[in-house]
Amino acid sequence: MKVPFINLKRAHDPIKAELLEAFASTIEHGGFCLGKDVAQFELEFGKAQGVSRCVGLGSGTEALHLIACAMGIGRGDEVIVPAFTFIASAWFAQYVGARAVFVDIDPESYTLDPNRIEAAITDKTRAIVVTHLFGQSADMDPILEIARSKRIKLVEDAAQAHLATYRGRPVGEIGDAGAFSFYPTKNLGGLGEGGCVTSGDSALLDQIEVLRAHGSKERYLNHFVGYNNRMEGLQAASLNVKLPSLAEKTKRRQLIASRYGKEIKNLRIKLPAVVEWGESVYHMFTIQHPERDQLKTYLADNGIGTDIVYPYPLHLQPCFSYLGYKEGDFPISENLARNCLSLPIVPELKDGEVDYVIEKINQFVG
Repeated sequence: MKVPFINLKRAHDPIKAELLEAFASTIEHGGFCLGKDVAQFELEFGKAQGVSRCVGLGSGTEALHLIACAMGIGRGDEVIVPAFTFIASAWFAQYVGARAVFVDIDPESYTLDPNRIEAAITDKTRAIVVTHLFGQSADMDPILEIARSKRIKLVEDAAQAHLATYRGRPVGEIGDAGAFSFYPTKNLGGLGEGGCVTSGDSALLDQIEVLRAHGSKERYLNHFVGYNNRMEGLQAASLNVKLPSLAEKTKRRQLIASRYGKEIKNLRIKLPAVVEWGESVYHMFTIQHPERDQLKTYLADNGIGTDIVYPYPLHLQPCFSYLGYKEGDFPISENLARNCLSLPIVPELKDGEVDYVIEKINQFVG
């Protein structure tokens, strides 16, 4: 049996006609950069995510960049970032000339450890970036308390956490701002790049709306230096087709994850923790095994696709060598990078394919 890690064709074939119809409508009205499709998506995604407002952008990375710009973060400032996450979380600091200060993660949730943050705060710290990694929300209340007591900004990287909640509250508006990605492989993915910013701060969102369009509030009048970060109409059209099924597909991910959690009995495998503060939306189902590379090869030999997300912690990335971190500085992040393996979790997986993945993992000896 062949079980793909991700199969975008399988995801899009059932809605191909609906997508083509949506694209035809966009072509007819001509709203290719922002426009009515983007306005509709901003409204509907805000409702679905449970936030008051969102601003559509060209990618999740651009969302993080513009949040940093709107917050006035820049040279001489420091930003706390988890040591294990996708690198765009750290670009939040780098793109505006600030310094990323890495902090280790919680060994169970794989998200920023609240107990390690205060030791990393200095008089230069301007923001904390939390990543709701693999669809699991970070433990926000203690982090929010630290941020408020120190009067520093709290930014949520929610690129992998569409519809996720923390103690019943939607992510993306718990801190000062949230960044979402709609890259094709995300839980809600377009047919190219896309992203948005959410926030309860209307003034910040107003500024991001201007920043995304060359710093212009009216045509050809530029109030400050801006960027070309507008969401494209065709991407918004594809997202408008997919958004109504997001909740159902999220339940399917959670069902597959529940089966993995209950039926994988291999004692050398560490399963993702089920935390008490929120339900994961399982962008990834990431296990750990001390012979991860052998397990990956074994599963590939049996037709099962997997991925290593992520093989390198951020403090050991070559681009951050100038920061002076070394191996051993963040042992939990380093251990996870050595041992992690993500299993197929897309909602299009068939029950028989899930059975097969579980069977083969349970048979692995190593």
